[in-house]
Amino acid sequence: MFKLSRPQKVCQIGSWKVGGQPGENPPLLISSMFHNGDRILESRKERKFDRNKARDYVLRQEELSAQTGVPAMVAMVANSLDEMKTYIEFFLSISSQPFGIDIWVEKTRLEVAAYIAELGIQDRVLYNSITPWDKDIAGQAARLKELGIKHVVVQAFNQEDQTPRGRVSGLKKMLEAIGEDGFATILVDTAVMNLPSTSFSCIASRMVKEEFGWPAGVASSNGTYMWKEAREMWGSEGFSAMNAAGQAIAAFLWADLLFSGPIVNIPKIVPAVATAAMMLATMVYDETKTLPANENHPLYKFFGDFVKQLQQ
Repeated sequence: MFKLSRPQKVCQIGSWKVGGQPGENPPLLISSMFHNGDRILESRKERKFDRNKARDYVLRQEELSAQTGVPAMVAMVANSLDEMKTYIEFFLSISSQPFGIDIWVEKTRLEVAAYIAELGIQDRVLYNSITPWDKDIAGQAARLKELGIKHVVVQAFNQEDQTPRGRVSGLKKMLEAIGEDGFATILVDTAVMNLPSTSFSCIASRMVKEEFGWPAGVASSNGTYMWKEAREMWGSEGFSAMNAAGQAIAAFLWADLLFSGPIVNIPKIVPAVATAAMMLATMVYDETKTLPANENHPLYKFFGDFVKQLQQ
């Protein structure tokens, strides 16, 4: 069920390994900051935000990542180059970890990529993302390669066929336009539309890995946060339980990466995903009699004695 026949690519972003066979590496969590509705954002127009809270969120995420072995980065949302410059300068002042950019408009994304190249930090940045809705996919990819951008997210979606197979066929067209050479990392986002359809995206992730070998995963938070009735029915505690469960299940089912939602909630997500990663690793062990080669895996951090029993 979990052993894939095709050799799997393992991408290196900073100290993190992303991808590989299921259970080999815990999924990369990509949280968000400065998104619409983010309470630390005081004025997008004036570039004002609560720097102390933003710093605390980033450092808490890094602390949880180091504790559990679950890689986690923040993707910062902006609408313009000048706005993103403010956020990047802030992030570089507080952290040495990789980070992501999250920009909807293709032109602005490329402007920010050029700024990143000017700073010489291409190896620290995840470009999010090349989408099927971009006007010049091939031109965008060529420009990114010219700038030396190393890590990109590619969205897999097919408007005519929204099944898992449609996502795979959509990705094939995207990769033909992009060209797989020139990027160290291609992370495939299999486009979640709502909570139950996350299952389709997880199945698509497995199919993508089988056909192309690149790491694949889901924006699990799209499904959980779009279900607004959950908070109305069950309050914040019920929503948090649903959110953590939805993301942990996606982590268990072939996802190498999860867009996990606002960074403020990352303390509720990391433990859930660490749990899923450990259970997946032992599920894979039962199937293949192999344990993760990644020494930083949560299984080794928390259940070393149990691992020794398995090894014996």
